[in-house]
Amino acid sequence: MAVIDADTHVDETEDTWAFLRDGDEALRPTTAYPKGQDASNAKMRYWMIDDRRQIRFVRTDEETHTTVGARELMDVHRRLEDMDRMGVDFQVMYPTLFLVEFTEKAEIELALRRSYNRWMAQRWEDSGGRLRWVLLPPTQNMDAALDELRFAKEHGACGVLKKGDREAGVWANDPYFFPLYEEAQKLNLPICFHTGSGVPDFTPAREFTFSRFYRILLPVVHAFQSLIVHGVPDRFPELRFGFIEATASWVPFVLYEIRRRLEKNKERPTSVLRSTMEIEEMPEDILKRNRMYVSFQVDEDLDYLLKHTGEDNLLVGSDYTHNDSAQEMDFLGLLKQRADKGDLSPAAVTKITQDNPTAFYGI
Repeated sequence: MAVIDADTHVDETEDTWAFLRDGDEALRPTTAYPKGQDASNAKMRYWMIDDRRQIRFVRTDEETHTTVGARELMDVHRRLEDMDRMGVDFQVMYPTLFLVEFTEKAEIELALRRSYNRWMAQRWEDSGGRLRWVLLPPTQNMDAALDELRFAKEHGACGVLKKGDREAGVWANDPYFFPLYEEAQKLNLPICFHTGSGVPDFTPAREFTFSRFYRILLPVVHAFQSLIVHGVPDRFPELRFGFIEATASWVPFVLYEIRRRLEKNKERPTSVLRSTMEIEEMPEDILKRNRMYVSFQVDEDLDYLLKHTGEDNLLVGSDYTHNDSAQEMDFLGLLKQRADKGDLSPAAVTKITQDNPTAFYGI
């Protein structure tokens, strides 16, 4: 069975917008630099979208252990060479720019996500199928979103990107998204809650850092909790849900919080608070029963974590292209080292790096 890097990224580039339709050309993002900087000396740059600045990261090969051609998919062969060195057969790619919503306008969302999806489809084909990708549904236009799912399924996509906060103005457990979930289930595409936000934020970069944990990481945790307590997985009995790049040590806390609320509800059968939960019990194998998969960092407390998640619902990835705290380019070697120390079994390493991502992404 193949080794799958369950969480990698691409850095969008000018070629990402090559698939804009003729009527959408005016919406093409452009690159801008702070005063006094240009492409040759820039330490900061931006995408200009609808006259608003969105950060376009300046990364170095040294920090990311990658090359710009591999990060921007202009050199697919180089990226495949990196995968070979890492011992990885497939990478699953998430975006960068699109992790945080940048527009309230449905026409911009549709135009740019549609172009991104076709750009990724082409790179999947160029890779001989080894670069798999998570599609971007234009959630403000549900009919168009369903069309994008159908296109992407035929062109190498293996998941649907979803935000855990108020994407398109509604929460992830709202019936508004049920058509998206139903179509994803029909197409055997999992719903992937990656760190990020579906709520546009146009505050200055420094102010954004004040709320980063709340806005970027906690939406994933919230999605996990809200899907369970509102019984969404029961409505779609074959649909898989992933919670990506938010670590996993929060899972025991959330499961404890839900179980405690259920126990307290038994003590107050007439309380209005009971109506905030649509489940009445929490089986021990809730992740497996609800087809929920969580990615973790290799240095987390696995002895504690596995008691609550089991081995069958964990994923791991390198965060390839990004150089933040989630990056683990040698996740495979690090997991094997932990197995050698007795922190987990060799069989668990195989599950986490092969069996689980194969089952989750349907690869």
